[in-house]
Amino acid sequence: MSGLKVIQSGVHSLVQDAGRYGFHNIGLTTGGPLDHSSFRWANRLCENEDSAACLEILVGGLVLESQIDTQIAVTGAEIPLKINDRAVSGWRSHRVLAGDRIKLGYATAGCRAYLSVAGGIKAPLVFGSAATVVREGLGGLYQNGKPLSSGDILPCIPCNTDKNLSLPQHQRPTLDAAITQIRVVLGFQHASFTQSQTQLFFSSEYSLSENSNRMGYRLSGVAVKPSLKGMLSEGICLGAIQFPADGQPIILLCDRQTIGGYPKIGSVFSLDIAKLAQLMPGRKLRFEAISIEQAHSALKLHEQQFLSTPLDIDAQSQV
Repeated sequence: MSGLKVIQSGVHSLVQDAGRYGFHNIGLTTGGPLDHSSFRWANRLCENEDSAACLEILVGGLVLESQIDTQIAVTGAEIPLKINDRAVSGWRSHRVLAGDRIKLGYATAGCRAYLSVAGGIKAPLVFGSAATVVREGLGGLYQNGKPLSSGDILPCIPCNTDKNLSLPQHQRPTLDAAITQIRVVLGFQHASFTQSQTQLFFSSEYSLSENSNRMGYRLSGVAVKPSLKGMLSEGICLGAIQFPADGQPIILLCDRQTIGGYPKIGSVFSLDIAKLAQLMPGRKLRFEAISIEQAHSALKLHEQQFLSTPLDIDAQSQV
């Protein structure tokens, strides 16, 4: 099948759909987009299903050549986007013709962009998903968990439309906050942290370590020590904040291991994983505790806003 040819693969570009669910019992993690919100908007701008496979582009440097007439959209990090050397905007869909070149520069704010194509990327499924998990060697174009390489072809179907959609400016995320505030839902092992240690964690500022990836973000800052010295390994949810022996927190993300035995104070609220996804090493963050009820209410409101937000309709792509 024809589609989009990879001329330059960029720093680290991965095929991601909504994720691989239902296989933790055999040790397979979910994968999927770190910034799920930007991923969903990219698909909606191309009128795709929420779970359609897109590209997750770390930092930038990607160049594609279209072999078909289709439509694309780029969301997430602020990355210069050009079609045939003409600068165009992110957070809107653009008509692309066979022979056109799509070039992404390098991020000026945030670090992960999502490129969707009409109908989604038709990558083969492994355990029901095309999500690329490099650590497990699963998913992607060749079912081997590899990032994109020059010469790869992203299989896509042609799309003929002159309708281009854009997300209103006030609905787009802000990526330049000096300190990112992250909400946390406390877990049942919270009881293993004294009140003073809990207060220390929530009153301290942490920096994102360079030793961070899609498996987990390591933080550096004030050490927090739980009273629990050892525990049986257990299943790990997305966003779990665990504390190894050195007391420096680790936030477990989409490519996390499925079980682990470090104490966990709680989990990052799912909507705030998208904020984490856009942080580069050295960025500062702080945490605040919220209740399960507050988390449910925020999720419900977010979903209502996503579904009810009207997209602007343009007759043609605009800069």
